Amino acid sequence: MKGKLRLTMNQKTKLEGYFFILPWLIGFIAFFAMPFFKSIQLSFSKITKIAGFEMEWIGWQHYAKAFTWDVYFVPMFINTMRNTLITIPLTVVFSLFIAILINRNIKFKGFFRGAFFIPVLLGTGFVMKQLLGMNVQNQAIEVAMGIVMPDEILNYLGPDIAAYVTEFMYRITLIFWRSGVQVVLFLAGLQSIPNSMYEAARCDAATEWEMLWKITLPMITPVISLNCIYTLIDSFTDVNNPIVDYILDMGFKSVQYEYAAAMSWIYLLFVFIVVILIFVIFRRFSYDSKEG
Repeated sequence: MKGKLRLTMNQKTKLEGYFFILPWLIGFIAFFAMPFFKSIQLSFSKITKIAGFEMEWIGWQHYAKAFTWDVYFVPMFINTMRNTLITIPLTVVFSLFIAILINRNIKFKGFFRGAFFIPVLLGTGFVMKQLLGMNVQNQAIEVAMGIVMPDEILNYLGPDIAAYVTEFMYRITLIFWRSGVQVVLFLAGLQSIPNSMYEAARCDAATEWEMLWKITLPMITPVISLNCIYTLIDSFTDVNNPIVDYILDMGFKSVQYEYAAAMSWIYLLFVFIVVILIFVIFRRFSYDSKEG
């Protein structure tokens, strides 16, 4: 029949592929791309009419406000940076240590693997907090601290020492609570290392410490990098993070959408810079280990 469009098999395959990705593409545009660019525009503008969401360009005023006028944002930002830069190495080292122990031939390996992942399943985020009307993570931390360090001991130590001990115990318990994903990732990386490499090293009289530094760590460098980035993003996006809570309150309670958007972009830019630094550091480390 003349005029009838005939498609080749290759064209049909491509057309089917476009139909399959169309729902995702619509969702990406509607729920990511449009809000992404709208938030950039919003951070440089002032809403003049809520009804039509009409905006007026005001430049860098909201960004200047965050660093000069707002007395809460900069201290929260610095405190968040400090806590995150402390939490990342502690969490990664602790997770690697636990993963190495679980990876050995020990009894109840599956139990220990699940025990460290249970806090992740219990819901450390916003959904469980809303469902139960409480913060499960902080409740668990308070219970654990009460068992390890009772109030009687803290009162005996005095307020100054007790404050440092409480901060230390809180951080250790928090690391234990939030290291489940990292432990699983490290286990996958450790189990991907061929046993023949360790057998060859033992034939050369290598110690466990030497095998750790010359085989294990270089081979799981990509996993270490991935866990650092995951821990960073998990810490920065946690609903218990005070600066995230402050941005949400500023946007949805104080109805200052423009200023909240500007603070969000400052926050995102810092996270992006730290992620790039992690990539650069571990890429250099991986290169040096291969050269050595």
